[in-house]
Amino acid sequence: MALRSGPRVFVVTSRPRQTLHRQGIEQARAVANGKNVAIAGGGTLLRQVIKLGLLDEMELHIVPVILGAGMRLLGPEIDLATMEGIELTPARVIATPDVTHIRYKVVGRRPLVLDKRGRDEEPAVLAARPPREPASAGKGRRK
Repeated sequence: MALRSGPRVFVVTSRPRQTLHRQGIEQARAVANGKNVAIAGGGTLLRQVIKLGLLDEMELHIVPVILGAGMRLLGPEIDLATMEGIELTPARVIATPDVTHIRYKVVGRRPLVLDKRGRDEEPAVLAARPPREPASAGKGRRK
């Protein structure tokens, strides 16, 4: 009986070693023979992959529950300059009441450009409205 060769799996863990080494990713790419390499993990792994410049796509699964303290998804370990960001473009969004799945294409590092979104040139002023008549006013009266 011949065994079929399935996809090869590489396990990256933070327990024995805390640093992702680029050669592990290169090994996975070589085994994939030109196909995509998927990495599943948490914030620690994601930050290391971003820092190495290896992230092409990112898929987030957002559950509408706030649990309190937790591990940051992104942080200073990705070495962004003060006025730099990583541009993401949504490629797919699947929303349900229980979870929202968002796949982003990573465009790359870009300088931050400040614009006027969320800022008004002049503060908004609410126009004064005349007081409203009570709902019962004017009803039931006859002249």
